[in-house]
Amino acid sequence: MVIPLAVTMGEPAGIGGEIALKAWLSRVHGIPPFYMIDDPDRLAALARDLGWQVPIRAIDAPDEASAVFDEALPVAPIGITLRTRPACPDPAAAKAVLGAIDAGVRDVMSGRAAALVTNPIHKDTLYRAGFRYPGHTEYLGALAGVTEAPVMMLACPGLRVVPVTIHVALRQAIQDLSTAAIVHVGRVTKAALRQDFGVAAPTLAVAGLNPHAGEAGGLGREEIEIIEPAIAELRAAGIDVRGPLAADTMFHAEARGNYDAALCMYHDQALIPIKTIDFHGGVNITLGLPFVRTSPDHGTAFAIAGRGIARAESLIAALRLAAEMATKRASAV
Repeated sequence: MVIPLAVTMGEPAGIGGEIALKAWLSRVHGIPPFYMIDDPDRLAALARDLGWQVPIRAIDAPDEASAVFDEALPVAPIGITLRTRPACPDPAAAKAVLGAIDAGVRDVMSGRAAALVTNPIHKDTLYRAGFRYPGHTEYLGALAGVTEAPVMMLACPGLRVVPVTIHVALRQAIQDLSTAAIVHVGRVTKAALRQDFGVAAPTLAVAGLNPHAGEAGGLGREEIEIIEPAIAELRAAGIDVRGPLAADTMFHAEARGNYDAALCMYHDQALIPIKTIDFHGGVNITLGLPFVRTSPDHGTAFAIAGRGIARAESLIAALRLAAEMATKRASAV
């Protein structure tokens, strides 16, 4: 019996439910078995409203999911009835949204689920309900009890990018950038490439912050004073690191063949190339957790929620990659 993947409900007013239904409908194309942590009645009503033939089967435990997956979408009930309408986020649903994440973490840490795949949440709605974490990643780190900050990776076939600073203003990102932060991200990325992706000897490419990687200080000294010392420290730790590289020339097809992951200094430096290469199929991965976690690389998409037109490629890619990573992690033990 295959250990299934746990999939959280995400923001119920968004597209998480319908892309999960679409993913189940695509199971004949090699989707690994998964179960939803959700309100079964909500998903059944959504399927009816969209005119999709998706039988919903409530399960008592994750180990029941694989046996029923071919015939019905398994759902572990969250025990809360949801009345949220598409595109109308309600802070009253926050307890269910967070409860689904909590349950998913318990399942994956106990070995009842092979990996955790999270649907997008709406942070503003959670904040209005009292949520005090910056986002999904930090909350997962707290639930897992990790002492070092988890790291975000975005991946698609042919490119993996890891931003050193993430959801902060560009001015703040430059202020926050430090040698220690780059070293931390580099070490975590190297370990994940070996453990979860099967790359025996990873090569990391480090982007410069300034145009042309600073031109030897002519366009800024961050490369000299912050990034180069980090590269030296990572090399001293036995990691193959290249850079700092000019960001405008390190993402074309030929250049991407020279490294296994790119360390980027700020959010858009990482996300623009990957979303240009594979807008609908990118996957968000959290590195540095004691379990595998992936997520679609998009948000709640309220503008199209409930219309049945949301594309499920990113969730499907997240499911497949989670299963592959979990298999590699298990074989490395």
